[in-house]
Amino acid sequence: MTAAAGLIALPGGPFAVGTDEPWIPEDGEGPARPVELAPFAISAHAVSVAEFARFVDATGYETDAERLGWSYVFAGEANPGADVLGHAEGTPWWLGVRGADWRRPDGRAEPAAEEPVVHVSWNDAVAYCSWAGARLPSEAEWEYAAAGGIPGRPFPWGTELVLNGEHHCNVWQGFFPLHDTGEDGYRGRAPVDAFEPNAFGLYNAVGNVWEWCADVERVEGAGCCAPADGEERRLRKGGSYLCHASYCARYRIQARTFAPADTTAGNVGFRVAR
Repeated sequence: MTAAAGLIALPGGPFAVGTDEPWIPEDGEGPARPVELAPFAISAHAVSVAEFARFVDATGYETDAERLGWSYVFAGEANPGADVLGHAEGTPWWLGVRGADWRRPDGRAEPAAEEPVVHVSWNDAVAYCSWAGARLPSEAEWEYAAAGGIPGRPFPWGTELVLNGEHHCNVWQGFFPLHDTGEDGYRGRAPVDAFEPNAFGLYNAVGNVWEWCADVERVEGAGCCAPADGEERRLRKGGSYLCHASYCARYRIQARTFAPADTTAGNVGFRVAR
């Protein structure tokens, strides 16, 4: 394994994606399915605000959130003076905030340069990859890299979320959605290189921000990665700092969600592969 141009080269080989013991079966976490991965490279961490800014400066690119004029912001993070357009159906802690985008995650304040870029859609992530001479990882590549090549375990470091009293990722502690105790050291997004990397050198493979992957929704009986009813909802992996066992225990390697390609929110970013 070597690192070059910010990417970690991985050998690939046989691997099992998913699990035969799913925590959330309706998400399609199982069954485990064998794959054979060709060698590939993947970035050590999610694309940062500083990295995305260089892309925008070089190309003049305008994100989906900027074009639409709004994005989803977690209620506990919305600026007090935010122009709230409404709530997400079924999840009232997500507010549609006018002016929220990658430059202003809460609608007003600028993010730290070392934070993962958020409020980026799958479309935006693909545009960045094209500029960077890269691509989004597949789900199989993402799981293999996140797991350090060891299939089955839910976390990059083993089977327990908190190991020997030590936190290894940025997720929600306390009572969701009202109070995050920040026991892991962070309330909100952590720097892209927070915590110790996994065995392959990846940072924050679970927690912190969801990461877009290349796959479209997998439908039972239709084979891996087939679109659902003509809608190409795109895959996200890894969970985020808003995941909590009482609501969203998707801070695991096998966890997965899907969303339309133009969806943006304050807890979704991406990393690149080649």
